[in-house]
Amino acid sequence: MRKGVILDRDGTIVDVVRDAETGTISAAFHPSHLRLLPGVIGGLRALAGAGYALGIATNQPGAAKGQLPREAIERTNAALVELLAAEGIAIASVATCLHHPEGGAGGDRTLVGPCDCRKPRPGLLFELVAELGLDPARSWMVGDTASDLDAAHAAGLRGGLVFDDRRCELCPLREGPRGLGPGDVSGRNLEAVAVAILAAG
Repeated sequence: MRKGVILDRDGTIVDVVRDAETGTISAAFHPSHLRLLPGVIGGLRALAGAGYALGIATNQPGAAKGQLPREAIERTNAALVELLAAEGIAIASVATCLHHPEGGAGGDRTLVGPCDCRKPRPGLLFELVAELGLDPARSWMVGDTASDLDAAHAAGLRGGLVFDDRRCELCPLREGPRGLGPGDVSGRNLEAVAVAILAAG
């Protein structure tokens, strides 16, 4: 069994998409939307260099809500893996929850309802731990919300929290970091979190 870091996608690796005309904010839903956040390349290179296998676990309910087809989600995730590979960073696997409890008008009804994979449930993490042969005691889940930390703890992993107080107009943690447990770490960006993970061992 090996050690690994499972990463959230939006707000952890990839910035959100801001529409200047409408003021709306959304997750990236096309390869052209992918913008890596500061510290991502340095952080992922440091973790990979220390022997951590890297995976991504992401909630993407757009198809269930009728906002976009699931093919768009798959295409964007694949483009992210390729983008990171071009920087010398190998993502071993991407696990995606396409479900949403209520869905939306025009959504894919097969994706609507309760599931075990939507974070904060740990299903995606269990999937990646099994697929990648990870040792939970030596592995981490890194995200930007308390639900990511909840999923980490439920899966028996330590948690890392990306918390940049300069982005709090978008952040569910406006009151400050929440959900950190014993042994968890936090930092302003992924590079800072990676440094903390490496220091924690």
